[in-house]
Amino acid sequence: MTTTQRLDAAPAGAANGGTRRRPSTDRRPRRPVGWGRIGAWAVLALAILVTVVPFLWMIRTALSSNHSLAANSASLLPADFSWGAFKRVFGMQSPEEALAQGGSGAAINFWLYLRNSFIVSTMVTVAQVFFSALAAYAFARLQWPGRDKVFSLFLATLLVPPIFTALPNFLLIKNLGLLNTFLGIALPTMLMTPFAIFFLRQFFLGMSREMEEAAKLDGASHLRIFFQIVAPNAVGPIATLSLLTFIAAWNDYFWPLLVGQEDKVRVLTVGLSVFKSQSPQGAPDWSGLMAATLVAALPILILFLAFGKKVVNSIGFSGIK
Repeated sequence: MTTTQRLDAAPAGAANGGTRRRPSTDRRPRRPVGWGRIGAWAVLALAILVTVVPFLWMIRTALSSNHSLAANSASLLPADFSWGAFKRVFGMQSPEEALAQGGSGAAINFWLYLRNSFIVSTMVTVAQVFFSALAAYAFARLQWPGRDKVFSLFLATLLVPPIFTALPNFLLIKNLGLLNTFLGIALPTMLMTPFAIFFLRQFFLGMSREMEEAAKLDGASHLRIFFQIVAPNAVGPIATLSLLTFIAAWNDYFWPLLVGQEDKVRVLTVGLSVFKSQSPQGAPDWSGLMAATLVAALPILILFLAFGKKVVNSIGFSGIK
């Protein structure tokens, strides 16, 4: 009797969801933390520290008054929190108020310089990406005599320091009557650069030729193939190149300083240098300078945070190691 009850209870328990054996899961053994991984993390932490600390120091300086900076130069936090530096940059403070807060009393036409930087950077970006894309298409997809040799010459120009071409370019811009103009500032880098051509050529070489061959059979010209087939399929690399070109043009200092001497065409990098050199109080307005630098860096920082992943992916896909 007891045996029968036990036999009957077994299937009943199984039917009611009794105890079941869980399938054994193979857990991968944890890799031991070696000195190599510890060293890699230490180097990464050091790189982050070196990158972030100057930015935090710039914020701390911008939010302090010059008097507190002189009295508490080693403080990591603003000793006397103040928005006065940003007010001076945006033209919301009189010279008397600026002097009272330890400023130099000098004015900076921040909005004009910001507009000029946007104009020059946009001109360089649009023109350089357009012409470089056409040149990269010709080097990657077209067959013509001496193509590889000409491309090698383009790459060889990467070995020439820009300072060596500054004087010939300046004389050319002067003879063309383009000094103190936006076109004169943007012209040397508007047409194309070896890096831009190489960057897009690497991507164009990896594209399939099937659609291109079909378009040729339909009688499409090379320009039509480029604008309707190649360019739409290269939106990612073109956007990445546009971002890199805009950042380079935005941060350029020497050439705009050389060509744009008048205030009407002065870009932000040159304007900050002029503002730093104005020191009626005997010392530069460090808090105002850091506030202007912080605001000037924000557009580039926002662009890079928004498209940074696309930049890394496109560079890796284009074969740049």
